[in-house]
Amino acid sequence: MRSLWLVMLVALMNHSAFKGSKVLMSLFAIDLGASPATIGVLYAMYSVFPVLLSVYAGKFSDRNGFRRPALIGSCGLLASLLMPFFRPDLAVLFVAAALAGMCHIFYVVAIQHFIGSIGEIVDRTRNYSLFAICIGVTSLVGPMVTGFSIDGFGHRATYLLLAGLPAVAGTVLLLSGSLRFRPLPPERAPGRRRVIDLLGNAPLRRVLIATAFLETGMEAFSFLMPIYGHSIGLSASQIGIVMGTFALALMTVRTVMTTLVRRSSEERVFSLSLGLASAACIGFPLVSSFALLLATSFVLGLGLGCGAPLSMTLSYNRAPAARTGEAIGLRQMVNKGIETTVPVIFGFVSTAFGAMPVYWLGALMLACGGWLMHGDARRKTVPVTGGGMDQSSKGRPT
Repeated sequence: MRSLWLVMLVALMNHSAFKGSKVLMSLFAIDLGASPATIGVLYAMYSVFPVLLSVYAGKFSDRNGFRRPALIGSCGLLASLLMPFFRPDLAVLFVAAALAGMCHIFYVVAIQHFIGSIGEIVDRTRNYSLFAICIGVTSLVGPMVTGFSIDGFGHRATYLLLAGLPAVAGTVLLLSGSLRFRPLPPERAPGRRRVIDLLGNAPLRRVLIATAFLETGMEAFSFLMPIYGHSIGLSASQIGIVMGTFALALMTVRTVMTTLVRRSSEERVFSLSLGLASAACIGFPLVSSFALLLATSFVLGLGLGCGAPLSMTLSYNRAPAARTGEAIGLRQMVNKGIETTVPVIFGFVSTAFGAMPVYWLGALMLACGGWLMHGDARRKTVPVTGGGMDQSSKGRPT
């Protein structure tokens, strides 16, 4: 259990800095005169290398455990935050975003893999729920601290402030012996297998598709909110508060997620949450007052809050035993592919037509993801393979 709380501390530091850096990058780019389309390309730079490296990062995690890839992520994030501080230029933002994303993917895959391996199978949903609550805290802290810091001290000073967070995380990783790598037993050691074999696993494939739709909704909010807020005259602090309200909703729903799953199933809760998020996305571009934006963001957060931890749990559960890290990496490849393409597409669409069609497209995709998970829920199973076999499962959909 001590390892779990140390991992939470590392996550609190790194994710707060990473999420804050995205808001800071968007607002700094606007200050430097960038258009929404340019910001979309800049935002996508966070995910270019993760698309290519996610599966490799999963295999790296299977071989090396948590500590080494987490150090790679912390050090890379620290360097990416210091670059704009020393040279505040739009071109440097592109390089910094690419560096942050490239290193961060090793950390993200490793921490999700490590969380899934702590404790027994019955503890997995609870552990991922606690982790998701922690990430919700970072979604609250990162953007809000960033917004207030920009208004109070400026963009460059905020980069320096955020850089202190991965420095703390790296120190914890270096000093903590309990997070060192413990080799897999020989029978669980990963062999030379193709990624396409994982995609042949139909239950896992459905989770990955639903995850892609979920990530589209998350990107529609996190990418467009700073731009949309700026366009209707909100200050950086107000934008940070709106995004913090979204994060508060993430944390709120995740505190009861384990209870909801216990009374139903992962698939059913996932399906209903995506449906609620779809409804909130439809209404978001119709709202322009600060108070109503807070309310709409909270409802959207309630809908999206269960998605990430449930998709992590289902991906881990449905993966073969020796390839859980690789499956988590594949899930991240899907996420980062969405994060790479969606901001670019959304940036050009919002430049040409405004925010409304972008939010409505996100609503449509969320509804499709909810329908897909509803099909699994109707089968009344928690389909898994060797990695996280749930002995209470009644069957496996095909």
